[in-house]
Amino acid sequence: MAGRGNKSRKGTFWAKALERAHLGVWDWDLATGDCFYSATWTRMLGYDESELANTSDLWLQLTHPDDRERALASGDRHIAGQTDAIETELRLKHKQGHWVWVLDRGGIVERDATGKPLRLMGVQTDITRQKAAEAELEQVNVRFRLALAASGTGIWHYDLATNRSYWDTRTRDIFGLVADTDEVTADLWHSYLHPDDKEATEQAHLPPPGSDGVTASQYRIIRRDGQIRHVESLVRFIASAGAAGQILGTVRDITEEKLREQELAYAARHDALTGLWNRSAFDRLLADHIAAGAPLAVFYVDLDYFKALNDFAGHAAGDLALKSVAAGIRGCLPPAAHAARLGGDEFALLVPHCDAAQAERIAAAVLGAVREADLGVAASTRKLAASIGIAFVDDANTTVADALACADDACYAAKAAGRNRFAVFSPAAEAGSGGLNAARIAADTVDAMEEGRLKLFGQEIHLLGRPWQESRHVEVLARLVARNGRLVPPGEFIPVAERFGIASRLDRWIIRTALSRHGAALRSGALTLGFNLSAQTLSDPQLWAFVDGVIEETGAPHSGIGFEITETAAVTNFDAAEQFVRKARERHCRVSLDDFGAGMSSFEYLRRFPVDTIKIDGSFIEHITQSRFDREIVLAITSIARSLGCDVVGEKIERQDTLAMLSDMGVAYGQGFLLHRPEPLEQIVARATELVAARKAS
Repeated sequence: MAGRGNKSRKGTFWAKALERAHLGVWDWDLATGDCFYSATWTRMLGYDESELANTSDLWLQLTHPDDRERALASGDRHIAGQTDAIETELRLKHKQGHWVWVLDRGGIVERDATGKPLRLMGVQTDITRQKAAEAELEQVNVRFRLALAASGTGIWHYDLATNRSYWDTRTRDIFGLVADTDEVTADLWHSYLHPDDKEATEQAHLPPPGSDGVTASQYRIIRRDGQIRHVESLVRFIASAGAAGQILGTVRDITEEKLREQELAYAARHDALTGLWNRSAFDRLLADHIAAGAPLAVFYVDLDYFKALNDFAGHAAGDLALKSVAAGIRGCLPPAAHAARLGGDEFALLVPHCDAAQAERIAAAVLGAVREADLGVAASTRKLAASIGIAFVDDANTTVADALACADDACYAAKAAGRNRFAVFSPAAEAGSGGLNAARIAADTVDAMEEGRLKLFGQEIHLLGRPWQESRHVEVLARLVARNGRLVPPGEFIPVAERFGIASRLDRWIIRTALSRHGAALRSGALTLGFNLSAQTLSDPQLWAFVDGVIEETGAPHSGIGFEITETAAVTNFDAAEQFVRKARERHCRVSLDDFGAGMSSFEYLRRFPVDTIKIDGSFIEHITQSRFDREIVLAITSIARSLGCDVVGEKIERQDTLAMLSDMGVAYGQGFLLHRPEPLEQIVARATELVAARKAS
């Protein structure tokens, strides 16, 4: 009785153990074919003991079709004596229809006298969670490998205890190493390092043991074929139990990124056409040299007759001339000097430790280089010259603006003296002039935008002989209020803004301010506004993105906006002018060609630019009552405009006899306009809004 009790307790014990371990037991009698399955095995698959027959092929019936062959083969190999045990992973179908992954382990437990297998036993363990985790991990690994491949990143590690290094395929490719195995000699990496980067790079790749931070470094390698490549590494120390640890790292070839960075950095500092320093870079260089306190000379170089060359031969010839002039200027300068293109046909030079005699030699050489510049097909009929202003700076408190302004003033003096020459700035002459220099006006213009001293005015455009209510078009103008309250006319600050590179900023301020304040009036149809654009603005590739953005913010309609471009602006960048006109017409904005007839290629521009309005240059209008020549020019322009469907605006119509003459000439047939004197824009908008409101009320 005691023995039977012990056996019962042991049976209960093993049943509990199997239950707790989630193990299913099978017992296969090879002689009879009977197979026993434990209750834990059937419950593992969601069945009660009575629901499944203990047949030898029951497990095979429940096995996933893709796993049957592998499971049978594992048992056959063991029965044949080829393996010590049965061990395989397979899927069994659960009562609810899903598949349960199990690990099947077992083997022969009984043989006959000849050694023939009689009985096999084994256990099956539910490993579904493990397989799900493995599948999830594999997905992570796949994404990781894909990310590495996409980023071009290689992985390597160095075992501190064994002094062995291992590089994956990508790492070997980056270094240009041809090898069939991951293991490389420990000192191989060091042999690739660029001599100038070697010491710092080796330090970065030795994180102190016990640290858990990631060290990033960029360095150059020299491949065996002589190529210099830029690479980036991330390095981390990995502790290993009972060992010295490992250094794990990544490596990525960033050569192309470095080249792009260098190209972008170069483009940010240099003029795209000539390769000289651009305005902002030159200002920084000049500021640094002035702060250093060493004496230096600043040259302001302005090309003479460049517009005539552009008019005659086109912008391609102008570009060729600018590049040739830039190359000639470089050849005239000592090694420590710098040259910049400030914009258009203006250049600046900085020569450290330059005395008067050396400055005169350099200026004379530059004048010669400009005269000898390559003008292409126009070389036999056109000429170029330059006016050069020189200013000497030896005071570390001098500002960049003042240094350039002094050289600019001297340049104006050279032009006034007859061009093709140089002049030296004279402080005494400047002190006696009593006026602000150009740089101070430019600086005051920028300040005025921020301080509210830049005021918007408007100039009504009237149909001849008709009330303004029938057109309600206004040309937007700006007036600068000086700090002493004086109203500075545009003829003083607009050219300075163009010369000092702030014309585009000024134009944007005018457009944004006018549309922000009066967008509602434009939406209601009370009036339309026209804006003048400088050459700098016309050449701005982001102009339309800016205009569209302001229109979206303010709700002002495209059709209520017009833009005026002058021949001077168009000749500076002919392609940009063409693109501007095309995009303006796509948006249904009006386009006017200003100062028509003043240049040498007016009709060529009219042919190339499908504008809405032609503004006849005022020089042909103001003396029309006395000059038969001017009358004929105006008649010709008006006739051509009428045939093209363009409006005509006459500038400088300031006398009644001029107005009467234009009416007698037939200019007033719905296409001639009269420009009234400017007044504050707010007043004009208020008047137009009242007119519209009154009409609606009536």
